[in-house]
Amino acid sequence: MAHTHPHPENHLTSSAMLQDIVIGLSDGLTVPFALAAGLSGAVSSSNLVITAGLAEIVAGSIAMGLGGYLAGRTEVEHYDAELAREYREVQEVPHIERAEVDELLAEIGLSAATRKLAVAELTADPDQWVRFMMKYELGLEQPDPKQAPKSAATISIAYALGGLIPLSAYFLTATPTQGLLWSAVITLVCLLLFGYLKSRLTGQPPLWGALKMAGTGALAAAAAFWVAKLIAS
Repeated sequence: MAHTHPHPENHLTSSAMLQDIVIGLSDGLTVPFALAAGLSGAVSSSNLVITAGLAEIVAGSIAMGLGGYLAGRTEVEHYDAELAREYREVQEVPHIERAEVDELLAEIGLSAATRKLAVAELTADPDQWVRFMMKYELGLEQPDPKQAPKSAATISIAYALGGLIPLSAYFLTATPTQGLLWSAVITLVCLLLFGYLKSRLTGQPPLWGALKMAGTGALAAAAAFWVAKLIAS
């Protein structure tokens, strides 16, 4: 009998873009904030804070984007290497690979008779055989070869946008001390909101996620401020 009222299952379909935005924004909000806070404890000119902050945002966005690109390329290269190895093993040691297919099917509870039929079916086509081994033996999904440049751009832009938030206060205030005060308020509010939304999207306790994100940013900024203050004195 068909279910006329299936219960909804609210699972997050995680996307690469969402992950990249989270990576870029989280670092963009915290690192420039900590840098600006540290400089505010050592210099008396807001222009110096702004100049150093903008330089850090440019350098940080490039570095983060490059890191995202290299991570994406590494994933593609790793998959291609494992794919070539699986094809080679299917050709050179098919009896061992068939035994591994049988073991994988046994782990999910199939009977010996069913496994025998399934192994014959799966190994009849080399491409299907290799795809099965890649997914269920190695746990690898084929990555999108175009994802690396997309990740680089997304992370870089997210980092730059996140970094401009704490720095924006210094454009509107006369002294670094005033800039730090408003920067702290603006950034901590943004960190709370970002941590809350990120935790909601990933199925984590949203309040704890918000407090954890804001606490991390506050600790980093406080440490940078007092270290700069100590060195300046």
